[in-house]
Amino acid sequence: MAGEQEQGMENSCIYKNRNEPVEARIKDLISRMTVEEKIGQMTQIERVVATPSVVRKFFIGRICAAFVECICTGSVLSGGGSVLFEKALSSDWVDMVDGYQKAVLETPLGIPIIYGINAVHGNNNVYGATIFPHNIGLGATRDADLAYKIGVATALEVRASGVHYDFSPCVAVAGDPRWGRTYESYSEDVDIVRKMTSIVSGLQGQPPKGHPNGYPFVTGRNKVAACAKHFVGDGGTHKGINEGNTLTSYEDLEKIHTAPYLDCISQGVCTVMASYSSWNGDKMHSHKFLPTQVLKDKLGFKGFVISDWEALEGLSDPYGSNYRASISSAINAGVDMIMVPFKYEVFLADLMSLVESGEIPMARVDDAVERILRVKFVAGLFEYPMADRSLLDTVGCKLHKELAREAVRKSLVLLKNGKDPKKPLLPLDRILERFLLPELMLMILDISVEGGQLLGLGPVAEPPLVCAYYWQLCSFRKHFSSMLAGTTILDAVKEAVGDKTEVVFEQNPSPDTFAGQDISYAIVAVGEPPYVEGGGDDPNLIIPFRGSEIISSVAERVPILAILISGRP
Repeated sequence: MAGEQEQGMENSCIYKNRNEPVEARIKDLISRMTVEEKIGQMTQIERVVATPSVVRKFFIGRICAAFVECICTGSVLSGGGSVLFEKALSSDWVDMVDGYQKAVLETPLGIPIIYGINAVHGNNNVYGATIFPHNIGLGATRDADLAYKIGVATALEVRASGVHYDFSPCVAVAGDPRWGRTYESYSEDVDIVRKMTSIVSGLQGQPPKGHPNGYPFVTGRNKVAACAKHFVGDGGTHKGINEGNTLTSYEDLEKIHTAPYLDCISQGVCTVMASYSSWNGDKMHSHKFLPTQVLKDKLGFKGFVISDWEALEGLSDPYGSNYRASISSAINAGVDMIMVPFKYEVFLADLMSLVESGEIPMARVDDAVERILRVKFVAGLFEYPMADRSLLDTVGCKLHKELAREAVRKSLVLLKNGKDPKKPLLPLDRILERFLLPELMLMILDISVEGGQLLGLGPVAEPPLVCAYYWQLCSFRKHFSSMLAGTTILDAVKEAVGDKTEVVFEQNPSPDTFAGQDISYAIVAVGEPPYVEGGGDDPNLIIPFRGSEIISSVAERVPILAILISGRP
């Protein structure tokens, strides 16, 4: 009898009926929601403060009201480097995300969360996942089909971890290589950036012909909601200063920095993330003209706009002051979901106060919630809130690794091939036939050094070539020993030349390195240390660790192959 009553109740709820149009389901659900439940949907919190009880029930102390409300959060995320524990597998992530999902499904309305993660070059926070080149490498391939395939593979591995939402791709147009996030940009050429937005369809699925422009689209349980970021002008800041000021006319902002969003929107991108940066002195998170009048009204974007990490704190000076005013400014400007990520109680209390006072109109709240629910319905979360564990076998599979190798091969850039154009140092005809790292080390000089000595040099020859999005990589070696299985340049050289060739390695060579040794060739690996965001801002653009000096000193003695590992041109 109880089951029949439950079934009858479900049939009476339009929003629970998958056969009803999405817009009808949204309208029905919003009509059933309290203000508290609505502002809960606008809240995204970090997993380190999220427990099943927290995502299900926020206790909000309201001004002049001594009671609490039971609501559920709209979203949970893992920030950059936020991993469960050392060597946590995709199955461990599934257990966590499903735990949150079970909790919110027990609330009266049962609105599922959407879990977000920075899978910016593969599902790079998860042990054993396939790692692809960063955007700067993919842009060097000029291969839109490759970007699409990487999107397909990434979506599979993200969904295999139970996650539904990927904060990718970054479609910034990098105007100054001094910018620390240049590696997140496909190119300084807007046409190349626009071409590589094909990754959106890889992540979400290809919209059918006639799909309404700007309407979010996700094609099934093996796809994720994508996020075009960071809107807008993040790659054009003055002197390349991260989170800086983009000084340009509206015409150039539209022609250069806004253009890639047209392609993302036409592919049904579900979300857009606002930029930390400013445009002509005005912060993007509080700039109503751009996210509302341009992105939503002019370009027709129907998904939701999400803030960046703790971005609202940066709207006030000093940082974090007058938080209540920052919430009002951002939401009234058109930001729909706030990446809080930690102080959710303060955020919810302030947001409730702002709504009650009318400083944030109820119409603005309803618009934000409609957009968030639209993405959740389109992504199929109401029908399939729990993870599909059959996808676990796709994580790090052979097919995805081969795709990653293809991307690496195509991303490599030849800067110079010997002093004499008529006598190239590298046998390109052979390299282009089959280009894998160990073979590269043999073919690169077209030599046989069996029984002789090959000099391996350079400060970046030892760390693994693969590089994850890990916050600042404070402990580089320790992290990679636990997170990733990578091949170092030095290991690849040794594998290529075999046991009969002695490989002499020195991290910081000196004239004494050559004393008494019969060395014919050298492979010198130089480049930048790991960094992210503002930590990579570099006003000087000098190769670190004496890179240029090492190359010059070795080149005076023997022919060399110089390998430059860098996050910028």
